[in-house]
Amino acid sequence: MPMGMIGIKRGMTRVFTKDGTAIPVTVIEFPENYIVQIKTEDRDGYRAVQVGAVLAKEKHLTKPMINHFKKHGTPLLRYLKEFRVDSLEGLEEGKELKPEEVFKPGDLVDVVGTSKGRGFSGVMKRWDFAGFPRSHGHRYHRAVGAIGNRTDPGRVWKGKKMPGHYGAETVRVQALLVVDVLPEEKAILVKGSVPGHTKGILYVEHSKIANRKKQQLKLKRLMPLVENLLKVGEES
Repeated sequence: MPMGMIGIKRGMTRVFTKDGTAIPVTVIEFPENYIVQIKTEDRDGYRAVQVGAVLAKEKHLTKPMINHFKKHGTPLLRYLKEFRVDSLEGLEEGKELKPEEVFKPGDLVDVVGTSKGRGFSGVMKRWDFAGFPRSHGHRYHRAVGAIGNRTDPGRVWKGKKMPGHYGAETVRVQALLVVDVLPEEKAILVKGSVPGHTKGILYVEHSKIANRKKQQLKLKRLMPLVENLLKVGEES
């Protein structure tokens, strides 16, 4: 199956395990997801699946994009994203994807989204600087401080942490645990927070670092929570 899907952030909540442990989770809903195009090693040089999501009208798309969707037999879609896959077995263009077919409880996923825009921010908010003392007599409190380095080099180094535009950039959060899959709601619950505001577009794919030793130890530690949560669902 494809390594990922396109979803919408619906906000945060919490779920409880059998022993009463609260797990903070983010609800990610998946609207209509279709396999638009399959890329093969023979033709394209690599294996990947192009996934499209969120139904669109013709007036919102260019003619090349409209013809692209018609060629591959899918509805008109607003967002496209490529996901690398290990195998193309069982995949076909025009097929609708469902979250329960791609994800399962206990998976580790990477979530990519656009962070909240915070406008022009100072160094204390943007870079978590400590600031100057707030005692009597100080003229500076939230300023950046010295940015030069005397006569040599006599300039400000590139990449210096300074005030500026903060947020509204692409952020990837790696190895989040899928706590539960809700087929009726076309949604999954992932442990922790994800980038962006509510109703923001998210790209969810199986984690690229899931096989690392540190992530496997984390998964081993958190799996009892998932198993206890599933038991609660079965009892109810």
